[in-house]
This record gives sequence, C-alpha cells and structure tokens, in this order.
Amino acid sequence: MMTRRRAGLALGLALFVAAPAGAQQKPADITMAVPTVSLTFTLGYLADDLGLWAKNGLNVKSVQIAGVGAMNAVIAGSAQVTEASAITLTRATARGQKVLAIAEPLDRLIVEVVLRKDLAPDFDPKAPLEKRAALLKGRTIAVDSVNSIIHAYVRLLAHRAGMDYDDIRIAPMQPPSMIAAFEAKQIDGFAMSLPWPLEPVLKGEAVTIASGPAGDPADMVPFAHNVVVVRPDLCETRPEICAGIGKSIAEADDFLQDHPAEALALLQKRFSTLDPKLLSAAFDEVRSVTPRPPVPTAKALENADLYNIQAGLMRPDEKLKSYDAIFTDKYVK
Repeated sequence: MMTRRRAGLALGLALFVAAPAGAQQKPADITMAVPTVSLTFTLGYLADDLGLWAKNGLNVKSVQIAGVGAMNAVIAGSAQVTEASAITLTRATARGQKVLAIAEPLDRLIVEVVLRKDLAPDFDPKAPLEKRAALLKGRTIAVDSVNSIIHAYVRLLAHRAGMDYDDIRIAPMQPPSMIAAFEAKQIDGFAMSLPWPLEPVLKGEAVTIASGPAGDPADMVPFAHNVVVVRPDLCETRPEICAGIGKSIAEADDFLQDHPAEALALLQKRFSTLDPKLLSAAFDEVRSVTPRPPVPTAKALENADLYNIQAGLMRPDEKLKSYDAIFTDKYVK
C-alpha cells in the first residue's frame, strides 16, 4: 500500500510535471551557470527535479562556475541564464554591462559567518552586530571566492565594526574544504550560504557572528540575495525562453511553499551526505525567506547596491540612480 508521504509526493509531482495537452515544440536548449552548491539555488534545484524546465519548453543544462564567473558567463554569451547575487547584477550594470533580473528567489541575505567557539569564550549572540563583527579582527575566514556575495559579507562586517577590510584574512575555498579546514583549525571560521555554516554550530564547535536570515544587517531587508539573470536581448528575441524560465521558477516556488515535506525529500537526495537535521534546519530558513511570487523589487536591488558600496566593491558615485531598467516582474507574476 502506498504510504501517505509517498501519495503526497506523487500528487505534488503529478500537479507540477503534467504536460499540457497537444503537440509540443522541441524544447529550447539553454545553459544555466550556477556559482556554487548551496540551498541558495533551491528553486532551481526543484525546477530540475520536478521536470518543470521541460514542462515549460526548455532543455536546461546546469554548469557550475565559481563566484562572479557565473554572471560573466551570461555577459559573454556562453550561458543564457544564471542564478546570481544582486550585488553582481548592480555592479555589472554600473560598469555598462547589460543584464536583466527576471525573478528573485530570495529576498533576504542567507549568508552566515561562523567563528570557532574557543576564540569567542564570552560571546553574546544578542550583542549589536558591530560588536559581534569586531571578533573577526585578525582572524582567518574562508569564503567561496574573492568578490563574491559571501566575501562581500565579511567585508561589510569589517566596515560595520570600524575595521579596515584587510584586518580580516581571507582564504578562498569551496564549502567541503571549509568544513575540513575548520575542523583541522587551519582557519578560524568561514562565511557561506546555507546549509554549510549551521553544521559546526549544531555540533557546538562554532558561534554565529552574523546571520543574514536572522536579519543582519537589519537596515538591508529586503535584499535580493539571489536573482535569476539573463541578457535583455534574450527576452527581446526569444521571449518564450524568458517566459519558460520565469514560469518554472514560479512553479517551483509554489511547490516549495505548498509541499515542504516533498520539497525537502527532493533536496535530501542532492545533499545526501548532510545530516538530515542539519538540512531540515537550513531548509526551514531558506523557505522562510523565499518570497511568493518570486518577484524582483527595486528596494531589494537598491540594498544590494548599498551592500556593494559598504563592502568596498563599488564607489558611492557608482550607485544606480534607478533600477527600473534592470528587472522585470512580468515573467513570474
């Protein structure tokens, strides 16, 4: 007999992957560049696993290109779409590169910075952000890549604590290497998107210096941590592709919100080496900051601009005067 959980999953899948009646055109081949492996890209993962790309007329090939390289691939034309941070989007726009956000899967930072517990014996998690960030001075903190949204978060914390950016030593590495280096005490802490920072905290080995999902910094909510980005000419010449991407992301969002247990089960297959309790805790945080519908907003993009400036990745005079030309909400409404 089919269990209730299996029945629910089967029903959810049937709702979302049932193909419309009638003849179908050949799916459009597109390449999606993804910067790293994390729950930041939950909606993209669900679109893959639920067959939503194909349902909406697309044959999507995902390739991992670290950090800002994913956005550069779209700008160069070697990829048609990326899930990237809005800080990369606004930075590219300020420098004359034309890109367009067509969805906003996350409207809050989901980066966290953790530090070895033995280096913060009197840590107060309720202390002001500036005081917590000051504990990073002189420490070696791992990030995914230089000038990424993860690296920028560490730089922003240095700024908020009144430090020079160089007061925190940076060690670029990918998440699995971060965990190993942390356990070997080769680094003092690391910054990364979920679920990775939760692991040492749940083990009692680290404290959370700053947490985007918890609202650090509070004056940058909402924040477009993740946007689905294409070149504007793609939507002009092949609007059906942009429509298919937007519809797939919106339907994945609906599935995430309406069928959380089934969505978590799908993600568990992708993150099979993670402790289920860790993944579940991270999943709940990501789901809570996933807007429905995943519509880009000017305020979330403006906060990304301010984040860039405070992290020292843009000059104040490079801040965009308007955000209207770099996003559209018509594909995810």
